[in-house]
Amino acid sequence: MPPAPSARRHAPVTLLTLLVLTSCGTPPELRDPPATATSAPRASASATPTPGATPTVPAVPSLPARTPPAPDPVATPCRGTPSGDRIVAMLRGSAGVLPRNVRITVRTGPLCAEGWQYTVLAVSGHEELQVVTRGRSGTPTLVTAGTDVCGVEVRATAPTGIRTLACDGPPGA
Repeated sequence: MPPAPSARRHAPVTLLTLLVLTSCGTPPELRDPPATATSAPRASASATPTPGATPTVPAVPSLPARTPPAPDPVATPCRGTPSGDRIVAMLRGSAGVLPRNVRITVRTGPLCAEGWQYTVLAVSGHEELQVVTRGRSGTPTLVTAGTDVCGVEVRATAPTGIRTLACDGPPGA
C-alpha cells in the first residue's frame, strides 16, 4: 500500500529535521574545557607516550562558595525611644486616632526593627489597637493603626520582624 498523500508531503520536512538535529555536533557540556593557566601541563608532541598510562583529567573549576543568607531582622524591645507613652501621645494628638477620654494601656511594645515600631494597646471599651510606626528618632510617624494593620505599605516595605508581627502573628502578639 503506498503512503498517504499527507505523509508524502511531510517526509522531506521530517528528514530535514532529523538531519539538522543529528548534525549539530557535540553538545557544549560534553566538549573539552578550554585550556586555562591552572590546567595540568600537556605532553609535547616529541614525548613518547608510556604504554598503559592513564590520561590525566583536567580539573573542573569549582563554583564560588555560597554564603548563607543573613538572618531576617527580628523585632526586639525598643531601647527607650519611642516609648509606649510617646506612641499613645501621637495617637491622641497629631494622628487623631484616639480620644483623650479613653483609658489606654500599652500591652506589647513598642518593638523595633530597622527604624519601624510595632505596639499593641489595650483600649478601654474597645478592641485592642495595633499600631505600626516608623522613624528612628523619638518622634515616630504613624504608618497604620487598627485591628488589622497588615496593609500594603507594611507588607511591601516593613522589615521582616514588623511584617511578621503585623501580618502573620496572632493579634496582640
